Amino acid sequence: MSAPAESSALLQTPLNALLQTPLNALHLELGARMVPFAGYSMPVQYPEGLMAEHHHTRRSAGLFDVSHMGQLLLSGPDAAAAFESLMPVDVIGLGLNKQRYGLLLNDQGGIIDDLMFVNRGDHLYVIVNGACKHGDLAHIQARIGSRCTVTPQFDRALLALQGPVAVSALQRLLPGVENLVFMTGHGFTWNGADLYVTRSGYTGEDGFEISVPAASADAFARALLAQPEVKPIGLGARNSLRLEAGLCLYGNDIDTTTTPVEAALNWAMQKVRRTGGERAGGFPGADVVLAQLDGTRPLTRKRVGLVALERVPVREHVELQSLDGAKIGEVTSGLLGPSADKPVAMGYVTPEFATAGTRVNALVRGKTVPMEVAPMPFVPNRYYRG
Repeated sequence: MSAPAESSALLQTPLNALLQTPLNALHLELGARMVPFAGYSMPVQYPEGLMAEHHHTRRSAGLFDVSHMGQLLLSGPDAAAAFESLMPVDVIGLGLNKQRYGLLLNDQGGIIDDLMFVNRGDHLYVIVNGACKHGDLAHIQARIGSRCTVTPQFDRALLALQGPVAVSALQRLLPGVENLVFMTGHGFTWNGADLYVTRSGYTGEDGFEISVPAASADAFARALLAQPEVKPIGLGARNSLRLEAGLCLYGNDIDTTTTPVEAALNWAMQKVRRTGGERAGGFPGADVVLAQLDGTRPLTRKRVGLVALERVPVREHVELQSLDGAKIGEVTSGLLGPSADKPVAMGYVTPEFATAGTRVNALVRGKTVPMEVAPMPFVPNRYYRG
């Protein structure tokens, strides 16, 4: 089944046939520099710039437009079991209004997409990456469409309010939202619009993601920006924040060629789905992934954090070498961390170089930059757990 037609608000495509989010006019009004991202025209930064936006989010509250991402509903009595058959993740055991990180896998154990999902009682609410959403929808329909009803909501907007005082700003508009804890969600009503809010995000800070009907998105975003703590934040700072938090960017740090174990995402696979667990295996690529988890299939590479020992940013696709000059891997994300105040990166290395404290070299424009394997996150996470 193909995705439904996008709403008319998303079909205005004057710039290189790019889609627009429901907040496009607001971004332009705020002076955003717009760039193509996942098929959409998206704000990369506003006039204050990436560094100011990054630091504002860490100390106050930043508003991100993430409406390019895909929202889906999976409904029917077999929905949880059906969705669990696609991922190495416990879906059946997830409590009401609880949220969990998931991984759609292909038959080789490679990651088709990473996603978030919530048990909303009579259905699952799923958020997938923007560049992957049509492929994800087709994959889910093909694999489990006969077991549950798959309803795309690609016309809904999605806002992320992130930072240590995000809760203060949001509870003025949505009283009671302060009662949510990390990785839980609840429905709210604002000016007659049905919203769904989760206490989650992708910055390492406390914060919320808010699903809003497209018709109400502009007014709701303006109401948030009217709060003294809140400023608009673009994709540039979203990237630097998530990298400092040690979080993967799909397409850079994980893709269909990487398994969850290579990506060091073992924490995302609950014991019930592992060898010896009550519902072990039964997901695509289970033979590969479980063998890697059990140590019977050796890894050829592993995702690690890296810190440069000189003040030289080390960016994606830079080759990583052993101290004697042999190629051992590649950087997948990297920049000068604004809060870490040093160059940070993540990448893949052969397993013998994956231990924290191991020295390696990055080959930047023909010159070696010394780096050290480091634990992640690079900046402590500050999720609100109650």
